Amino acid sequence: MSIFAPSKEKMAHKAGFVSIVGSPNVGKSTLMNRLMGEKLSIVTSKAQTTRHRILGIMNEEEYQIVFSDTPGVVNSAYKLHDQMMTYVNTSLQDADVLLFITDIYEDEMNHAETLEKISKMKVPILLLVNKMDKSDQEKLGERLTYWQEKLPNAEIMPISALHGFAIQGVLDRIVELLPESPAYYDKDAISDRPMRFFVSEIIREKVFIHTRKEVPYATQVEIEEYIEEENITKIRALIIVERDTQRGIIIGKGGEMLKRIGREARLEIEKFIDQKVFLDTYVKVDKDWRASEQKLKKYGY
Repeated sequence: MSIFAPSKEKMAHKAGFVSIVGSPNVGKSTLMNRLMGEKLSIVTSKAQTTRHRILGIMNEEEYQIVFSDTPGVVNSAYKLHDQMMTYVNTSLQDADVLLFITDIYEDEMNHAETLEKISKMKVPILLLVNKMDKSDQEKLGERLTYWQEKLPNAEIMPISALHGFAIQGVLDRIVELLPESPAYYDKDAISDRPMRFFVSEIIREKVFIHTRKEVPYATQVEIEEYIEEENITKIRALIIVERDTQRGIIIGKGGEMLKRIGREARLEIEKFIDQKVFLDTYVKVDKDWRASEQKLKKYGY
């Protein structure tokens, strides 16, 4: 008879793609940032802030979660919207676990085709009703009942992504649902995107925050130079718009708007890369770039 206790069998490693899908402005990017503990997706109060599929990679010894933040599901008005919906559809196909996020204000998803696809998916679905902190029990109960009828195969969880309520429970459930698999990415990686991408998104976020109407939606940011020196990173950024009038708005009277955008972006970039930054910003007109397939490809869509 052995005097030694039996060794515990090492748990198999888990890994998988967890796609975050929902209508514009329900809190998808806020949720991913909260889950990751890092601001990878820009967040504003305006709908359609997210344009790309952004991967956030969470690494622990026993698992790797590849979160996929997607653009809000939209009905197409531009070629850009078509590309945004391609990202959404690809993330639905790739998902090992789907996080379908709605909020207490959304009565019905505005894109019936996507909801139909979700209803037929065979992977586990966590249906997250966000912004519960802004609801009373009656309203929340009404929303939970509605979505349980719409997607009976989904697990429904009320959350507040902004305040972190019930987020740990969501993360624990994701880990339970992940398939056994080796890691898909290096365990040191937090995203598949280069630093230039995150810098351009930070600048674009400031444009979204400080401009109105069509201007933020007509804006694209390109990083022309990104030079890392020992004590400073030098960045030259081009803010692209579709009209001369939009260029004038972003520059502002006496250049004040552009200075404000640049100043706020620089401070956030410094925090993100943990180094002093010199940021030079310019504004250029590229007429109707959102409607041109060729130009969208040039800008990485």
